[in-house]
Amino acid sequence: MQKIAADAPRSMGDPSGAIDWLQCPVVESIPGKVSGAWVLKGTRMPVSAIFENLEAGANIDDIMGWFAGLDRAQVEAVIEFAARSLDKPPAYAP
Repeated sequence: MQKIAADAPRSMGDPSGAIDWLQCPVVESIPGKVSGAWVLKGTRMPVSAIFENLEAGANIDDIMGWFAGLDRAQVEAVIEFAARSLDKPPAYAP
């Protein structure tokens, strides 16, 4: 299995469109840092790269081995937050 680089072009789009990442305590978006993408706090690891690697068949152990310096608890928290967010009904504009 081959990892998808954190700076690779995004094939599945930005997952932040459906999830309110502002409510996730382990991520941040800072203008000028990775073009303002949502990243794990204190890193340059885009949240989207985690999901792209999972979609490609990787597991958390693979991701931890491929990307030095990640905090496993942060990766697990992002996945859990996204899963919980998908359980919420969508908000539609009137």
